[in-house]
Amino acid sequence: MAIEPETKNWTWVIDSRCPECGFDGRSTAFRDVPGIIDANAAAWPEVLARPDVRDRPDDHTWSPLEYGAHVRDVHRRMAERLALVLAEDAPTFANWDQDATAVEDDYAGQDPLVVARELTAAADVAARAFAAVPDAALGRTGARSDGSAFTVATLATYYAHDPVHHLWDVRRAR
Repeated sequence: MAIEPETKNWTWVIDSRCPECGFDGRSTAFRDVPGIIDANAAAWPEVLARPDVRDRPDDHTWSPLEYGAHVRDVHRRMAERLALVLAEDAPTFANWDQDATAVEDDYAGQDPLVVARELTAAADVAARAFAAVPDAALGRTGARSDGSAFTVATLATYYAHDPVHHLWDVRRAR
């Protein structure tokens, strides 16, 4: 069963509290993001070891495995975007169609233990990259292909929400 593509622009979480997962971008300090990522990544191996890891709760929702593979790829993508913003002046990020990636990379057919290892490793790389950003670089900018603009600091907040929200997704679907 195909999942309907996500079309929401979630950039509002930078300046607001998510009414679903409770993440509050307004109170998320840049220097807290690596710890948020580390704590979140530590929870995923247990999720990905569940016996229902491949089960979708309904026709409109990814399985825990699909969410885990997506979160792994979010960590990778955000580390790449951070490196780009630090290396170039005001770059535009390549478009990433997360729904097409889920199908093309067969998220549902991946090995959950491999996804758990890769997610943890990717989260560590990304968390360490954000932790290493000097204060003087927090205002550097980049933009998504849809025109949504970010500083390094707002990119970090936006990034932190994604894995937090998806861990909430898989926990509530049980």
